[in-house]
Amino acid sequence: MPRFAPACLAATIVLLAAPMAVGGEPRTVSRCGDGFLEEIDGRRVLHVSGSPYEMGYQHGRLLRDEIGTLTRFLLDEKAGDLEIELGGLTVDPKAVIRSVAEGQRQFVPDRYFEELQGVADGSGVPLEDLVVCNFIPELFHCSGFALSGSATKDGALLHGRVLDYGTDWRLQEFAVLIVAEPEGLVPFVNVSYAGFIGSVTGMNAERISVGEMGGRGLGHWAGVPMAVLVRRALEEATSLDEAVAVFRDSPRTCEYYYVIADGEENRAVGMEASWHAFSTVAMGEAHPKLPRAVPDAVILSAGDRYEELVRRVRGGLGGFDPESALRLMDRPVAMDSNLHNALFEPGSTRFWVAHASPDGGPAASQPYHEYRLTALLGRAPDASAPEYEAPPTLASAGDGREAGGAR
Repeated sequence: MPRFAPACLAATIVLLAAPMAVGGEPRTVSRCGDGFLEEIDGRRVLHVSGSPYEMGYQHGRLLRDEIGTLTRFLLDEKAGDLEIELGGLTVDPKAVIRSVAEGQRQFVPDRYFEELQGVADGSGVPLEDLVVCNFIPELFHCSGFALSGSATKDGALLHGRVLDYGTDWRLQEFAVLIVAEPEGLVPFVNVSYAGFIGSVTGMNAERISVGEMGGRGLGHWAGVPMAVLVRRALEEATSLDEAVAVFRDSPRTCEYYYVIADGEENRAVGMEASWHAFSTVAMGEAHPKLPRAVPDAVILSAGDRYEELVRRVRGGLGGFDPESALRLMDRPVAMDSNLHNALFEPGSTRFWVAHASPDGGPAASQPYHEYRLTALLGRAPDASAPEYEAPPTLASAGDGREAGGAR
């Protein structure tokens, strides 16, 4: 019998919601080829498009300083504080990540390494360091829900996710919304951080949204990294079934749980996609580990938090809208280490994002910023903004090449 008891899932409801941010005038910061960086409500929004290498180069050049600073902090300071125990022995975290990355390379499409090469060339950060940073999520193992139909005020599908991940890693200082238009694939938005090309939270132009929740299983790394699987679902899937198939049909790692929602079909599933198990739970479906089914809802959690979440969702059935659904992610749903929260309304492509404060205050206590993916995809940069040279071709760039002077 599949198990739905992720180690760090936490879910309940409180009555106070974080405020909504007031919209401001977007400002183009800089441009590079077909990519550009802008600020919306004071938040970084990075637009990248083209081939994997071109997208990576745009990412690296437009966030060059941020990537360099974050990479150095993660590798030179934070990684040294970690203690990872495998087989009863304490091991060097950076050595483990390098080993994991090398072992998983056979499972990862070449386009992701081409994109990382572009990030390296654009930012000047060594490719090996970027690979290590991008595979860090495989060492750590948050909460999610989906409501629709009779559960919401107008029947619209609402998908929330809470990311609980150490705010002392300073990732929130380098938060960026990445709007990607990959050549030949589905455009998507990724709630991410400077230099990270994988995804744990996102939605695509086909109205598919995905949120990840970590469990146990440390050491089971012979498969596709979790963040790559989520990224693949975002840029490949045009339906809920196709998104589920990305996880079902791939070799997987560790223990992970997901909520995947489809705004076209107005339905969602909870899913376990671990190294040793795969199963799904439909909206309104009970499970031995999730015995209190709620109509038109997917609720993944455990223990007292699960009981309280079910009670609160049942109490609000039929009345949930985006503002009240945001309350589902307030503390104590969100832990002290609440890095970011996101609420998706896939049918309209609207979404709301909050990040932890620089001093580590949980995302749930910060303002939510509203966006619409279809509008973001239609945006164009201010032609008067500073411009960096366009990405070279991958063939001419060469391994480890530093590039990207301003003009």
